[in-house]
Amino acid sequence: MDRLALVVPCYNEEAVIQISSEALRGVLSDLIQKNKIAEDSFVLFVDDGSKDKTWELIEQEHKQYDSVKGLKLAGNVGHQFALTAGLIVAKDISDVTVSIDADLQDDVNVIEEMIDKFHDGNDIVYGVRNDRSSDSFFKRFTAQSFYKLMAAMGVKTVYNHADFRLMSKRAVEQFSKYEETNLFLRGMMPLIGYKTDNVYYERKERVAGESKYPLKKMLALAFNGISSFSVKPISLIMTVGLGIIFLCLLAACYALISYCTGHVVEGWTSLILSIWFLGGVQLVSVGLIGQYIGKIYIEVKHRPRYNVETFLNE
Repeated sequence: MDRLALVVPCYNEEAVIQISSEALRGVLSDLIQKNKIAEDSFVLFVDDGSKDKTWELIEQEHKQYDSVKGLKLAGNVGHQFALTAGLIVAKDISDVTVSIDADLQDDVNVIEEMIDKFHDGNDIVYGVRNDRSSDSFFKRFTAQSFYKLMAAMGVKTVYNHADFRLMSKRAVEQFSKYEETNLFLRGMMPLIGYKTDNVYYERKERVAGESKYPLKKMLALAFNGISSFSVKPISLIMTVGLGIIFLCLLAACYALISYCTGHVVEGWTSLILSIWFLGGVQLVSVGLIGQYIGKIYIEVKHRPRYNVETFLNE
């Protein structure tokens, strides 16, 4: 029987820890009764340097329930790193993992379907949203635009999939070989190449607390995903440059014709606007290239992606 680990990254989630623990322990109990997973399956909460009582509540749950374990990181490193830490720690003590956020917006009821698909031979099973009608127009528009942009940039992702997924032990072992610092897990999982499948669910509202992914963080994640998997933005700079050169040639022809026909209009507006425009394009181009150079700078240092402070395993 396979031992299941439910990996739950947490940051300032004191409002939902106990609710989440109860729901996930219920899932484990149900699957154990149906003989689909081993009796020593567990929930692993990963505290990503929370500033509230998240870790204290995880410790309480661990003391009260044998099926709850805790991993405390030494500082806040971000959701992607926290989830990675949980997966890598869990792979040594489990046969299959399911990653899910603590807010329970992802439907825990489809975990059983994930396990069934795992038993059918799939190494990765993606949890995919089948409906975004509950989202605001802005959130729905930006999310759909993000996936389309990623596809246009040549990045392979699963449409409407976040980080709710099942991974077999060998899939996690293969993932652990990807040692880059600029993590974008949604783009990395398709690179593993093992057999995959999807389960579909309707995303719920948070049971309590506030979202830890405001617009600023979502935009940062989107840019990190694009810049970590595609160099097309740099190629676009050349395209823009060639386009500007073409426009300049047209402007030169127009200026020459105006001069020959005596229709020269003295003024500086067009000159100033063109200078500002070209200056802006140059600054954006240099900044974009700088972002890529900065990523290279961070990668070559090979610093640890996270530090584990405490692991509650016994």
